[in-house]
Amino acid sequence: MNKKKNILFILHLPPPVHGSSLVGSSIKNSKMINSCFNCRYINLLVSRTVNETGRPSLLKIFRFAGVWFRLLVEIVKKKPDVCYLALTATGAAFYKDVMLVALLRLFGIKRIYHLHNKGVSRNQSSKINILLYRFVFKDADTILLSQHLYSDIETFVPLERVFICPNGIVDTMLILESKVLMKEKPVRILFLSNLIESKGVFVLLDACSILLQKGINFECDFVGAEGDLNVSQFNEKVIQNKLTANVNYLGKKFGIEKQAVISTADIFAFPTFYSNECFPLVLLEAMCDGLPIVSTPEGGIPDIVEDGVNGLLVPQKDATLLAEKLETLIKDPELRKQMGIAGRHKFELKFNADIFENKIIEILNTQIIK
Repeated sequence: MNKKKNILFILHLPPPVHGSSLVGSSIKNSKMINSCFNCRYINLLVSRTVNETGRPSLLKIFRFAGVWFRLLVEIVKKKPDVCYLALTATGAAFYKDVMLVALLRLFGIKRIYHLHNKGVSRNQSSKINILLYRFVFKDADTILLSQHLYSDIETFVPLERVFICPNGIVDTMLILESKVLMKEKPVRILFLSNLIESKGVFVLLDACSILLQKGINFECDFVGAEGDLNVSQFNEKVIQNKLTANVNYLGKKFGIEKQAVISTADIFAFPTFYSNECFPLVLLEAMCDGLPIVSTPEGGIPDIVEDGVNGLLVPQKDATLLAEKLETLIKDPELRKQMGIAGRHKFELKFNADIFENKIIEILNTQIIK
């Protein structure tokens, strides 16, 4: 019987709620992955609450020192065959990760990075950054969420060292039929993300204003925490666009509450122009529940949303065209039904949790035998 290989996972783990931490949690809790390898886990995040995210503190410095010490112990005592690192590609977190990579390289540990963010191609303004990227990516493999994201790292990572592994989520299997029946109610549009301007919040509100001026009956729900926009700024824009009767801000929703909001929606709108957008999990949640999607071709989104099949893609920051696409779906319940079913089918084939976990296992096994 073959001895299980030792895998050290350095992950982002909740409570901070973003794509990489949700994926980290799914890996740590995966019975499938843990049954295939001897797995050890280190939480790379130094924020322990949502409120700590993005705020510097002395406590975070001590926590990072703890991560560094824990990694040293794991390397010396457990001798992992492979280290899986949820690498942050830019910002202060990248420089912290460089220190961890230096330790892994010092001990000759095989490395594989999982990138849930981008920005390498934009972050080469200094020779130091270029040298650091060469150092980090040298002799390491990289997992990308989409082939569309390869151009961000191609200067430093040859294509043969890249694996493509789209994110996957647990199948909640909410009732699809409830979305395709004609009801005496306005069509509900859903936006699910933090109130970040570059996620397209104001673009969607401007599109809603255009729909209202055309006399189209709809409601639009915004779900998410405050970001670089606060609730007062959001409400000011709603009032300015005369949308108080059509737009609802529902605040933060998690778990069952979030699923319930998704289940009452008819269209999912996500007109993002966020420069770090890679592979939004919210789009997978929408597809899982059979929602047609209107979004932009940012990052790996074209791998999720096939224009004209399970949704519609619009240029970034174009409220007029966004309104046209939303109007098309509002007025055509049969098209909403067809796109919702197509999205649900694509989710089942490509984006559920089992497919994701099997792909991670395949990649790690490939890395081990190299």
